[in-house]
Parts: sequence; structure tokens; C-alpha cells
Amino acid sequence: MPLPQVGVVVYPDFNPFHFAVPQMVFSLQLPQGPLFSLHTLAVTSEHQLGRGGVSVKPTGDVRQMDNMDILVVSGWHDIHQAPEPVLVDALQRAHARGACVVGLCYGVYALAYAGLLDGKPASTHWLAEQDFARRFPRVKLDLNALYVESDNLITSAGTAAGLDCCLHIVRRYHGASMANKVARVMVVAPHREGGQAQFIEQPVAATTQDAKINQLLDHLRQHLAKQHRIEKLADTAAMSRRTFTRHFKRATGLTLVDWLISERVRLSRELLETSSLSIEQIAQRCGFHTAVSFRQHFRNKHHVSPSQWRKVFIGTNTNQSANADQ
Repeated sequence: MPLPQVGVVVYPDFNPFHFAVPQMVFSLQLPQGPLFSLHTLAVTSEHQLGRGGVSVKPTGDVRQMDNMDILVVSGWHDIHQAPEPVLVDALQRAHARGACVVGLCYGVYALAYAGLLDGKPASTHWLAEQDFARRFPRVKLDLNALYVESDNLITSAGTAAGLDCCLHIVRRYHGASMANKVARVMVVAPHREGGQAQFIEQPVAATTQDAKINQLLDHLRQHLAKQHRIEKLADTAAMSRRTFTRHFKRATGLTLVDWLISERVRLSRELLETSSLSIEQIAQRCGFHTAVSFRQHFRNKHHVSPSQWRKVFIGTNTNQSANADQ
């Protein structure tokens, strides 16, 4: 099976950090080989000078963009300046032929200037939200999301959210297990939901600055199938219920109940994508009271049923067999 072709667009005065995020994710070499074929593309094949004196020699020009399965605009040098007409045409052609077109952080401006986001949801860095909403009133800007996907168009918020977005693309093409391997190699949390708020006291994270809460989170992740009472967890952490509730919310940004639901849905996605367990078995393993409860929480989170989610990943991971959710 041929590797997905990824083109990362480089442009004058680019931000090296923004540019490096998709470069790192999509060029990663795992023991089993590469997951993508990465290309650095620009309007011309000339060197592109970025901020801080960083220079990049593109591997191809705008003509090669027509061969990409995924086209990524990572950041944008000037939100007041539209892309050159040839780049606009390339972005439009890519979307028209079914390629995945991605705008990371201010890269969403390039997609919006190209008219690709009219009538569709999108996300960008919160600092640009007012300008973006005024400049592109036909785009349905999501003021909270880390990243948004609609009609093969994916947009993300700031730099860290761009990394989350790229890991989401790895999951989209190669499944949750492979995305988790990539995340482990990069020493980052495996997945954050696109709909998670851009900024809360503390994002949903693998660890926090509270050592007691860290130990508790590890324990809860290992025992998601069990039911947990706040009183018992507070006793374990040597806190009153009120103090525990406050510490947990400050550390994770969520209530205990919401955190457990989020983690259980996360685990259920992995099982749907990588196992042949029935819906009832997955519900039990993840700690949902019933399959009905599991379906309800999953649909609330992803707006599709578990069976619909599974069918999508069966289509992209043909070596997996699964029981359908009837």
C-alpha cells in the first residue's frame, strides 16, 4: 500500500517552530518504516528564508502540490496578506480532488483566503479570533476548539494544538495504536480531543503539577472498568471531599466525572479501532454501566455511534475485524 504523500508548504518569513511540527510528525521513522512520504513545497523551488535566518530549500514547487494526499499550511507570515494566486489555485485544486487540506494555527488564513472554509467550521489561535471573524464572516469559527475537521479540511489553534492536529491525522490514516507509538517516540500525550478548549486552568493531560493527583490519574487509567466514588478517592489522597474536588479540577480542568468519561471514551476509541470486541464488551472494559450508556456518551463526544466510528477505521485499517454495533 503506497504511503500517503504529505506536502508541507513553506513560504517567505515562515516561523521555524510552526514549520517543524508537521515536519517532525510526518517524517518520523519507526522501526517498521515511515508512515508518510514527506515533501517540502513552495510556490517556487528557490530557498525560502524564515525568521531568525533559517533557510529551507523546497523539494518541489507548486506543481508538485497536485500530487499530494495531504497538503499542510503550517502558520502564515502575514494575516493581512492573501496567498499568491498560484498557491490559492493549488489549495483549491487539492480540495476539489479529495486531498486533505490542513491549516495549522494562522495557516487557517491561507485556507480562508482561498475560499475553502466558507460555510464550514474552523479553528485558529485565540489571539486572531476577532480579526479572523471580522475578515471571514462566512466561516463558522469555533472559539474553543483545538482543531476542527470538516469536508477534508482540518484547521487547528496554536502551536501545541498543531501537534495534536498532526497526531489526529496520523490516527486518521494509520489508527490509534500507531498514533500512540508516534506520540511515545515524541514524548507527548497521545491524544487531545479537537473540541477541548484552547485554554483552561490545565488541559487534559497525562500528568499535572500535583504529585498526588498524578498518582491518582495513573491509578484511575489502570482501573477504568471499576466504578469510583469521590469520597473513597479523597480518602486515598488524604483530602476532604471538598479539597479533593478543588485540587482535581485545578489540576485537570475537569470534574472527576467528566475526566472519567473522557478517558473511558478515549479507551473505547482504541478498542473500537484495534480489537474485535463487541460493543457490550467494550462498554464493560471501559467502565460504562451499560452499552446504552456507552453509546450515549460516545455519540455526545463524537456525534456518531461507536459502530460508525469503527466502520471508518475498518476502512483505513483493513487488517482489523470487528463486530458491528447493532
